Amino acid sequence: MRKGAISLDGVLKAIAEYNDWGRDQFLAEYGYKPATGYLLIHEDRTYDSKAIAGVAHKFDQGRALRPDELSGGRSHAARWLARLGFVIRSSRDPDWTRDEIILACDLAMANDWKRLEYNDPRVIELSALLQTMPIHPEEVRTELFRNPNGVARKTVDITCRHPDYPGKPTNGNALDVAVLNDFLARPAEMTKVAQHIRDGLTAGEFQAVPPGAEEEDDYSAPEGRLLIRRHKSRERDKGLRKRKIDAVLRQGRRLACEACGFDFEATYGPRGTGYIECHHVVPLHEAGEGRTKLSDLALICANCHRMIHRRAPWPTPDELRNLIEETKRGEARIPSQHEPEPVTTEAVVAP
Repeated sequence: MRKGAISLDGVLKAIAEYNDWGRDQFLAEYGYKPATGYLLIHEDRTYDSKAIAGVAHKFDQGRALRPDELSGGRSHAARWLARLGFVIRSSRDPDWTRDEIILACDLAMANDWKRLEYNDPRVIELSALLQTMPIHPEEVRTELFRNPNGVARKTVDITCRHPDYPGKPTNGNALDVAVLNDFLARPAEMTKVAQHIRDGLTAGEFQAVPPGAEEEDDYSAPEGRLLIRRHKSRERDKGLRKRKIDAVLRQGRRLACEACGFDFEATYGPRGTGYIECHHVVPLHEAGEGRTKLSDLALICANCHRMIHRRAPWPTPDELRNLIEETKRGEARIPSQHEPEPVTTEAVVAP
């Protein structure tokens, strides 16, 4: 039996059995506990997603999965059911993202790193703004999603981690501390980041994060996810990239990576002709939303592009090239473990 090999028909049969027996009997029969993470929504009714996915195996694979054979989270039940087109709703609000914490941290800093109360007008305004943020789809939001109480609580989690806080910190998370440290180290820069996120949300310029965009979580930059998505979207602008490539070719230059010198055509022949990626050298929180000049762009290979965006602060192509050259020089100085040590001979002087 292959775990996860369930069908739409199998799930519908499990739902029908759930309805016939009732929740308590269904869960007791198969040994499942009530869902604490994700719920399956079908025809305006909610179901325990882990139990439904596990029992669906009975109809598709001949045996129901035991509770200890799967998890109810995104790695198993919730993902399997969502893959079949079912709506999955979290029974608790999703974790705060970097973008949301940036806005909460900006508010805490404006309040001199003191906690804010749920009825503070600034907390109420931020609560309403966070509810417009497109990162979390509607189906994972509860009725209390980012309400003023939750926003006020997050400012407590942040401010109690400030170095000058005298009391015991709450059970926040590592991301709270990371964003707080960014604000303490670069307050002016992070204030700009927060303002750019606010402006984008207020203007409705941010689009919902599409399914399958998880690979962008590997990128770590001061902007947070929304601004880096916009940054990467601008880099993918085919018209802008083409104008940059045409300008380079008119100057008689090769389409080689400005960091490592990789040439797609030289390596892949006709298949690589005319191909290279385009990178905005200046991050959005510094460049703003003005018109992009060709001088703002750099042509780099996919590997160097990934390394630049990997974490903040972003190196420029020149800085990445220097890093590459330093690494190569360092490797040249280290003898191979299979290479014999050099032997020096000294003249023997007779007494």
